[in-house]
Amino acid sequence: MRFTPHTAAEIESMLAAIGCPSVEALVAHVPAELREKAALRLPDGVGEQEVRAELGALAAANRTDGPSFLGAGAYPHFVPAAVEQLAGRAEFATAYTPYQPEVSQGTLQATFEFQSAIAALTGMEVANAGMYDGATAAAEAVLMTQRLQPGRPLVLVSRALHPQYRQVIGTYLRGLEIELVELPYGEDGRTVLPAADVLGRASCLLLGYPNFFGAIEDLGQAAAAAHAAGSLLVSATAEALALAMLRTPGAAGVDIAVAEAQSLGLPLAYGGPGLGLFASRARFVRSLPGRLVGETVDGHGRRGFVLTLATREQHIRRERATSNICTNQGLCALQVTVYLALLGRHGLRSLAERNLRGAHALAARLAGVGGLRFGAPFFNEFVLALPDARRRWQRACERGVLAGIPLGDWYPELEDALLLCATELHDAAAFERLVAALEGSS
Repeated sequence: MRFTPHTAAEIESMLAAIGCPSVEALVAHVPAELREKAALRLPDGVGEQEVRAELGALAAANRTDGPSFLGAGAYPHFVPAAVEQLAGRAEFATAYTPYQPEVSQGTLQATFEFQSAIAALTGMEVANAGMYDGATAAAEAVLMTQRLQPGRPLVLVSRALHPQYRQVIGTYLRGLEIELVELPYGEDGRTVLPAADVLGRASCLLLGYPNFFGAIEDLGQAAAAAHAAGSLLVSATAEALALAMLRTPGAAGVDIAVAEAQSLGLPLAYGGPGLGLFASRARFVRSLPGRLVGETVDGHGRRGFVLTLATREQHIRRERATSNICTNQGLCALQVTVYLALLGRHGLRSLAERNLRGAHALAARLAGVGGLRFGAPFFNEFVLALPDARRRWQRACERGVLAGIPLGDWYPELEDALLLCATELHDAAAFERLVAALEGSS
């Protein structure tokens, strides 16, 4: 197959159809200096076979034979083949957005089941139909607390929250008369809670759960402090699998729980797409961003599904919209729903336990190389302190082992530390390669 450019006759025909004498006349309104820069010097097109060969050669230059211990918000997990197989069935290839429930029952039911699963996973009373990713879900949660808590133009965010989440929140708040204050972390890696008078001025306190260092924050203590001061508590979970083992945000007293669902059946695809989870207390439902699908019955008493709440500006809310987020991640939400249904409650818990055991086994195996930087409990991610960390990390990469990430890029005070992650995809042989790659100082 080869791309064939338009012939001169075809171009003339198109110009005649729009009443333009020439291509030059068509772009005459563009300044000449810009037209000179716009020339595309592209080679002639090539056939499909040649393209495949070229792309294959480029892909072969990548090293894919070594273990990766990267985490930091994107986690390697096994995705059963049934997830994509079921999510790709024609029944789900329906309209872009379910405005007409009578012709979108499959999409609406899948979304309803997704919401139900996320509400159970987070221990919250209501969950929406999905957000872009964990970072934007966190930012939307902050804006929601501002609607719920007017007159409190202060937002408290833990410095131990994922740095990119903090950046996105800062972008959302830029230009608004809202003060964003970052709270320090302590020696154990968990957030140091502010004084009651500071909490009393804030619309919310936002903590990672687990946080960026893998440390498990004490949400119960944070909820008690926040509520005593009239503030709301928001939790943000970058590794959603942790929720299968930890105390749920709902049980801990969290008001709004957000998360990134990539770990739940979505592959690592060069950084995306992800899927944001968003759940809250039922009393806040009318301030929820995005969509909410509900269950009902039709005129004949048959079970059906509808778009119960649609609070975007594209709907009837206009300037009163709670969010201008454009759509839910429909296909990603479907894959997460299939994944959760395949594993079930017990399977998900078993997988979480396997991740917990593996990460702690890796931390113990690395005891001769470095030590744990923080003492708080962790799930499948932890901070390893070791001398000359960046040089060791670079040497490990040269040996084909991705030894986590150097924390000095985001935390200058942690220059001699690496953030490492272990999941069910890492075995003893991978552990040994990591240890060998990090040992020594030369």
